Amino acid sequence: MYTNITKAEFAKFAHDHIRSQNLAPVKDILRRMTALEILNALSILTEQDMAVVFRLLDKSTAIEVFDIMDATMQKDLIQAFTRDEALKLIGELDPDDQVRLLDELPAKVAKRFLEGLPKEQRTAASKLMGYADDTVGRIMSPVYLQAKKNQRAADALQAIKERNAGLDVPVHTVYVIDETRHLEGVLPLSTLVLADGARTIAELLPVGGYDAVHTGDDQEEAARLLQRLDTVELPVLDAENRLVGVLTADDAMDVIREETTDDMFDKIGLLDLSKTESDRSEKLIKGGFWHAFKVRVPFLLITLTGGMLAGLVIDAFEEVLEAIVATAFFIPVIMDMGGNVGTQSSTIFTRAVVLGQINMRRFLHHWFHETAKGVGMALALGLIGGVFAAVWQGIPMLGVAVGVSLFLVITIGVMLGFIIPFILIKMGFDQAAGADPIITTVKDISGLAIYFAAVSIFLPQVIG
Repeated sequence: MYTNITKAEFAKFAHDHIRSQNLAPVKDILRRMTALEILNALSILTEQDMAVVFRLLDKSTAIEVFDIMDATMQKDLIQAFTRDEALKLIGELDPDDQVRLLDELPAKVAKRFLEGLPKEQRTAASKLMGYADDTVGRIMSPVYLQAKKNQRAADALQAIKERNAGLDVPVHTVYVIDETRHLEGVLPLSTLVLADGARTIAELLPVGGYDAVHTGDDQEEAARLLQRLDTVELPVLDAENRLVGVLTADDAMDVIREETTDDMFDKIGLLDLSKTESDRSEKLIKGGFWHAFKVRVPFLLITLTGGMLAGLVIDAFEEVLEAIVATAFFIPVIMDMGGNVGTQSSTIFTRAVVLGQINMRRFLHHWFHETAKGVGMALALGLIGGVFAAVWQGIPMLGVAVGVSLFLVITIGVMLGFIIPFILIKMGFDQAAGADPIITTVKDISGLAIYFAAVSIFLPQVIG
């Protein structure tokens, strides 16, 4: 970054100054950052901090940063703003970008924002939203330059200047239409600017046809066509071949990126999972008490039951505890290590699934790979724990029991950390809410059983 501060450093810096209500230093740093640097910094802030920092930007920078955000980030920011602040930002977007953002918002929220836009913008956005999802009409831009074929070059250029005064988007092409808006040809803007003003537009049109797409065409196919043609935009025609908009390279690249990501997730069976997990997460974060209760408490009841069963296991080995009190010292270690390793593995599994790094159809491969790493960690930690227990208590065989128990419990924890969330996903349950309670329950009971069994085996005099 130009300011020689990393994203993480900026996030902490901004958060600390927001808490102390001293925003001037944050504003000073923002003045020295580019729009892309600001976007990268905002991407790791909380929604609350992001909204505060964004408000510190001057108007032109704020608009520039907001325009290069993806729709999801725009949605998060919009929902943290007041209605008036949100409408100002949405109003600065092109109609196609407005539609993309509104599609991300809840229907009721999107409707309120749409109704709050100026009439001209509302009409343009509503028109695009009238086209079917995943079609060119949905993502086309209604902003383009046009001229009529019977106009003189000078008149056409003057009309373009008057009609598009204040236009701040790059344009390269003039679309030539007839009196009924049917497309007659495509004219480079440079040709019109340099032409003899007395010549007609029809005389300036290049010989040959032109490429175009239609509003009902699949947006990915259209985007791929634009990419193959290596051009900056394509005219978009309606069912009667009238010019209604343009498909720009920026919009095409957005489509290709989104479709490629979806295809990748779909091939590995994660497209539906990604959407499901997103919906579940939003409901758990923003939903009411009873929704959280219904989702989370059943799994917590499993943990409660497991705790009771773990108590029964301890009770069953009461004579072991009475014979050698030192065995009780290591119960928390055995239980905590298994639980922490299991939770760690389940977190790694969940993150890898969401990022598409685990192929669910090759789960056994990933499971064995994780288990192999778990065995290595278990050997090291078991050895360390066993030596420590033996030296501390002065009972070598107790150290062996602790070491063997740690090895087995950690290995089981790693295995459970991958397989439990996998099973929950396959069964259609919320693995985020259910994996850890189930792992905790299973490892507590099995861990205690393993530990007391090991003590009984390596210290037979205890039960003699």
